[in-house]
Amino acid sequence: MNRRQSHLLAKIDSQRQNKDMQEKEALALFLDKYLTKNNYIFVQKTNMGGSEAYIGSVTLEWLANRVSFASELPLFSQKFNLETKNIQIDAQSIEEIQQRPLDWSRQAHLAQYLAVRKTHKFPPILVVVSKPWVDDPKASEWDKWGRAIKSAANFLALDKDGNIGLLELSDDVKIFALDGQHRLMGVLGLMELIKTGKLQRYKKDKKPSGAIITVEDLRREYHVELTYLQNLAQEKIGIEFISAVVAGETHGEARRRIRSIFVHVNLMAVPLTIGQLAKLDEDNGFSIIARKIAVTHPLFKDKNGRNPRVNWDSATVAAKSTVLTTLQALKEISERYLEYKFPHWKSSRQKGLIPLRPEDDELEEGYEALKQFFDYLSTLPSYERLEYGEETFQLRRFNFEKGGGEGNLLFRPVGQIAFAQALGILVFKKKFSLEAIFKKLRKYDIDGGFSGIEYPQSLWYGILYDPNKKRVIVARRDLAAKLIVYLLGGIENNIEIAELRRAVAEARTIQEKAVSFKGKFVNPKDVGLPPILL
Repeated sequence: MNRRQSHLLAKIDSQRQNKDMQEKEALALFLDKYLTKNNYIFVQKTNMGGSEAYIGSVTLEWLANRVSFASELPLFSQKFNLETKNIQIDAQSIEEIQQRPLDWSRQAHLAQYLAVRKTHKFPPILVVVSKPWVDDPKASEWDKWGRAIKSAANFLALDKDGNIGLLELSDDVKIFALDGQHRLMGVLGLMELIKTGKLQRYKKDKKPSGAIITVEDLRREYHVELTYLQNLAQEKIGIEFISAVVAGETHGEARRRIRSIFVHVNLMAVPLTIGQLAKLDEDNGFSIIARKIAVTHPLFKDKNGRNPRVNWDSATVAAKSTVLTTLQALKEISERYLEYKFPHWKSSRQKGLIPLRPEDDELEEGYEALKQFFDYLSTLPSYERLEYGEETFQLRRFNFEKGGGEGNLLFRPVGQIAFAQALGILVFKKKFSLEAIFKKLRKYDIDGGFSGIEYPQSLWYGILYDPNKKRVIVARRDLAAKLIVYLLGGIENNIEIAELRRAVAEARTIQEKAVSFKGKFVNPKDVGLPPILL
């Protein structure tokens, strides 16, 4: 190629670049003309299942100002509770929509998540756009057969295929969240924090509950400043718009379409189980340590030729199950054992503030502490039997269950949690040594102290075992923990001992007669307490 040809090609390329630049500038000017008015947003059109939708993004501030809850659709105006923002369900309204009521107790946590988590993220919100004529049967937009002559969503296409363009959202356009109402609730809470400096916590039905959260609380607890919160208002979230009515629909057809979409997006949104949350939580220090213990400690990690020891999803252990515990239980064990060592991991209970992820060195320290707990637990005679081929269900099942069993409370999640809670108090609050504790517990275990809890002679009868329903009692887990603390010499105050004696007698009382530790009916005041372990 000679110099003249090269020069000509360079000139053509330069002209092409200039043309591209001019076209981009023209498009930018065109978009600015609409977008600066806040009446239009740039969107891409989608089509799925015959329903057109438009996907874009808006600021959190815009979302809070423009989007209402689905229950505020004019269709439900006669059944709408202004206070809770929920529909009052009755025989008439149940036919109009099937909706999970808003849970206002979640607002404070969602708002805090946005405010204090640096890596926060909400999925896109699905909304419906409507105009005043949609709910006016006499409006000119309906033909004589009651069918809409145009869509409630005004889309201005910018490409020849009609896939990219501008969606008109002038002031008379009403927008309602179909999916993501609790996300909207969280954004509203964040905006309230920014504007007023405080946020009221609520119960599910939006009745005030607990202390008010303030920006000062967030500054003190998480080092979050007001200027940072104010900048959050301009962050953008994905949003998908569908039209309340499309051309050719009757009002009834449009209502059924919106209802169908609403119901199905909510049905598809299956909430995570507590076990699944523990698996995924990267901020809760207790969850992080529990997961690591589950996959690294010899008691729980998978081994060739051995059945899995951890149920990763469910909160319960079936009678025939070969697992030793659940991930949810390990998370609670982690929390209850370590809470006195790392009280700041739980943040402020009184204020209802959410905890932040601990530093890596603290996580490692917490892991080593919990690992040591399970190392000692493995030395109990009943746990050593697992290494000689006995299965967990043989030690867990009650004697009267099919196949029989030992009824050992340390092979049931509720017993494991109570045990960890007690030892956490003794080790980190009362400064007992694990070596001294387990020296006593090994003898107690050999003597059957943790076994046969379904028998009246057991200390745990009526405490962790319900003789009427013949099943474990979860509600008295804290009482069981106190009993373990007492057995190991951790309660010396006479008033505390008297209160414990009364609680134990009450738990072992059936129709005004209490069951003694010898398995006989006595007056409640004669039940007493077992001797402290030596």
